Amino acid sequence: MPDTVIRNATIIDGTGAPRFVGDVSIEDGHIAEIGEISGSVADLEVDATDLVLAPGFVDVHTHDDGALVQHPDMTFKVSQGCTSVVVGNCGFSAIPAITGESTLDLSGVEASWSDLDGYRDAVEGSNPAVNAMMLVGHNTIRTLEMKGERGAPNDRQLSRMQEHVELAMQQGACGFSTGLIYRPGRWADTEEILDLAKAVAPFGGIYATHMRNENDHLLEAVDEALHIGAEAGVAVQISHHKAAGRRNWGKVTESLAKVDAAVAQGARVTLDVYPYTAGSGPMVQYFDINNPDPELAQAIQLASCPAFREYEGRMLIDIASELDLSASETVQHILTAPEGKQTICIQHVMDEGDVVTNLRHDRVMVGSDGIPDLTGRPHPRLFGTFPRVLGRYVREQGVVDLESAVRRMTSLSCDVHGLQDRGRVAVGNWADLVLFDPSLVLDIASYEDPKRESVGINSVWVNGQLAFHEGHHTQIGAGRVLRYRQH
Repeated sequence: MPDTVIRNATIIDGTGAPRFVGDVSIEDGHIAEIGEISGSVADLEVDATDLVLAPGFVDVHTHDDGALVQHPDMTFKVSQGCTSVVVGNCGFSAIPAITGESTLDLSGVEASWSDLDGYRDAVEGSNPAVNAMMLVGHNTIRTLEMKGERGAPNDRQLSRMQEHVELAMQQGACGFSTGLIYRPGRWADTEEILDLAKAVAPFGGIYATHMRNENDHLLEAVDEALHIGAEAGVAVQISHHKAAGRRNWGKVTESLAKVDAAVAQGARVTLDVYPYTAGSGPMVQYFDINNPDPELAQAIQLASCPAFREYEGRMLIDIASELDLSASETVQHILTAPEGKQTICIQHVMDEGDVVTNLRHDRVMVGSDGIPDLTGRPHPRLFGTFPRVLGRYVREQGVVDLESAVRRMTSLSCDVHGLQDRGRVAVGNWADLVLFDPSLVLDIASYEDPKRESVGINSVWVNGQLAFHEGHHTQIGAGRVLRYRQH
């Protein structure tokens, strides 16, 4: 007997195929039957008339490593229709770690683990609402083995870093990530990254990179990423692809052409984007404290600022005017204060036209890049990314059709990151599913009021368990830490 039957749904199966109307039954965590289901009596019957049933969305670029332990209800993801997240991005991962010390991802949670197996136990012990897949981060392993050294690693240090990558892959990670725009990743040369990416190749894993540059030298950074993938023999995932700074707007057309050319030559390359014209991250990573960039400072909004909570949500130039300081001096004022280096900022530096260009490309997936610091005013992408794609760019603007958008938020994401038997509405697959109203779905989180759950998401199932229904979080906690390409 099925646990759940969803009736009269408009099914978009995640493959890009045309929608059709039918029923879906769930039994023992899996999709048991698709079609016209009659005579079944289920514990839960859902009338999905005029609603779309799709595979649960996969957020391929997150910083949820610590959140899965700190906020296992993951309301900000479940309410968007997300059933799985990829963690360990931008080179910052919660593994490896030193037990009893703060992790080196963006959460800084106290680790009760040292490796991926231990992290899996900790996360699953918290009963998370969503599934997770891990990348092992270069910034983390470089910090552990090299502390603050800026030069190339010696042979022993490199060997230890390779061992970290290999162990993570053995324990089920999907690949290796870098944040070459950040410290300490920016101090690594191409050869160091190549040597570490080669450790992923025997496992068939991916190289995911926040590239070395995304403004004036974007094209050179794409070349470097493609070179590493080719030489290491691994698939490349280019993270939150964009062109920052007005003088660089439009360059994404050229960088996408480079990707297309590489793919035509046999390379395996995909990208992810968030559907916004502003990014976000630790402010200390974007500025030289001794000489802050005045142009960038003009575009900064404060998201989380433990040193000055009253600044949260405000533009830095407005704070500067109030303090009678220059924008650069205000950056120094914030970053040199106690807890100042913990400040998270939002950078309004991208072009809407580039967002549209990215979303039209069939190798582009969706990743929020949200930082789950819920104490301040986080970037609205933490709560709104996936409904924003469906509402703004599918329904309102017609940038991409609904079937294609769903494919790139589900099956493509699962295939690239090795989420086995997920990402498609198919008999035998895990029942990671989202039910939404295509005429209504929309993000309502904003920069002024960022912690608002989207509208139009009706129900979400994770591993066959109902996690969200009509605005209510069930707190069932059915998520798992998945193993790359394993059932």
